[in-house]
Amino acid sequence: MSERQARILVVDDEPQILRVLRRGLEGQGFEVATAPDAESGLDIFKSSAVNLIITDLRMPGLGGVEFCGRIRQGSTVPIIVLSVKGDEATKVQALDAGADDYVTKPFGIDELLARIRALIRRTAGSPASVQAPLEVGDFKLDPDQRRISVSGRELQLTPKEYDLLAFLMANHGRVLTHKAILSAVWGANSTEQPEYLRVFVGQLRKKIEADPRQPRYLRTEPWIGYRFDPAP
Repeated sequence: MSERQARILVVDDEPQILRVLRRGLEGQGFEVATAPDAESGLDIFKSSAVNLIITDLRMPGLGGVEFCGRIRQGSTVPIIVLSVKGDEATKVQALDAGADDYVTKPFGIDELLARIRALIRRTAGSPASVQAPLEVGDFKLDPDQRRISVSGRELQLTPKEYDLLAFLMANHGRVLTHKAILSAVWGANSTEQPEYLRVFVGQLRKKIEADPRQPRYLRTEPWIGYRFDPAP
């Protein structure tokens, strides 16, 4: 799938935001579907193919956090959430519910387009650091299918969880700083957003560790970052 073949679903209760995003995204060659609320967005998502979702967080009725959770019940489609500045707690909740990235309102269309393209590239292909099948310890990675298994069990990962775990696998045994991981997985502009790592490391631990409170594979290096040890 190329960027210009991607279909994007935009969910927001502000008509002006929907108009601006439709015009801006269609102007870049994307196909766009819009919904004025989360319930309508779910209906569109269930009835047609969507390659990426952009959703507001604060909407009447079903909110953006619950909307992300509903999508994640059966799909790994990339999700970008839109949030107001300073709403850190809600952004973390959205990431924890399955969102892959967020953009703070007010935002520039160029910034949003950059994040959309990055997610589509990562979904369509493999991270630059992992281009061939990789097997380390209990973990196996198939970059063509974007699949990772541990001890023979395939993991159900969101696109961003896959990118993070693939990067950790490619650098197993090394102590990786917070900044290095953020830059590699989310881009250079995300190195000052540590909530990304805290949430996604927590999500990964729930999926790969027998006891997330006492991680065996994904270990914290206090004040520095993380070390991935895939050995059985």
